[in-house]
Amino acid sequence: MKVLISTDIEGVAGVYHPEQVRAGNPEYERARLLMAHEANAAIAGAFDAGATEVLVNDSHGGFRNMPPDVLDARARVVQGKPRYLSMVAGVEEGVDAVCMVGYHSRAQGRGILAHTINSFAFASISLGGQELGEAGLYGALAGEYGVPVVMSSGDDVFIAENRPLFPHATFVETKKATGCNSGVSLSPEQSRRAIRAGVEEALAARSRSKPLVFEGPQTVTLRTQSPALADLFCQWPAFERLDGVTLRFTAETVEAAVRMLNCCSAMSSMLR
Repeated sequence: MKVLISTDIEGVAGVYHPEQVRAGNPEYERARLLMAHEANAAIAGAFDAGATEVLVNDSHGGFRNMPPDVLDARARVVQGKPRYLSMVAGVEEGVDAVCMVGYHSRAQGRGILAHTINSFAFASISLGGQELGEAGLYGALAGEYGVPVVMSSGDDVFIAENRPLFPHATFVETKKATGCNSGVSLSPEQSRRAIRAGVEEALAARSRSKPLVFEGPQTVTLRTQSPALADLFCQWPAFERLDGVTLRFTAETVEAAVRMLNCCSAMSSMLR
């Protein structure tokens, strides 16, 4: 059994504030270790369940947060950007299941540090009229490779948003959101124990989980955070401007849609 663990930081126990998720300050240096230790808990849970190979994908920001020498040596580590499959890079290696650790609710949601891909650029992203956050987008991308999401961890708002997309997955609640930058968290030790047990449970029951599949060409509706960003993205001829901040485009696959969105995310740095 080959397992991919995609690890973000905003859903990690004890993480609440933007300073904790942005490189260049002491708060981030502590948070990146909390992230790595939750990844290690998931790796341990996968091997407890009988995994023969585990890949752990560093899925936050610049994709090089977790110190490799801190991570469980049994896993291979996917780090650095750009990469075509972004938060689920590694799924193309023939994995059997995806676990999402430290994830967060979508843009404009009420979860802790809620956003979708790029908090500066994107106010909402919908595929076929269904608004999705990162778990939904990348779960659907994994689904195109025939791989189900079997486990996710994060705050209670993230879980409520994504349980309908992954009804048979195991969810681990690391904290309850009381605001964008506040909540009530498990201790790091409690969170790691719960993640390890959750991954083991999810992989033991992985036959229940089915890949999230969005059939056919994808109509993507994107709301930007400002008209200036919409101006910028509509330099791309594939985009149709619907109003001041709303754009639409069609992509043949979820993978193509995600790659286009990530290109827009990179373009947005021109306006920061």
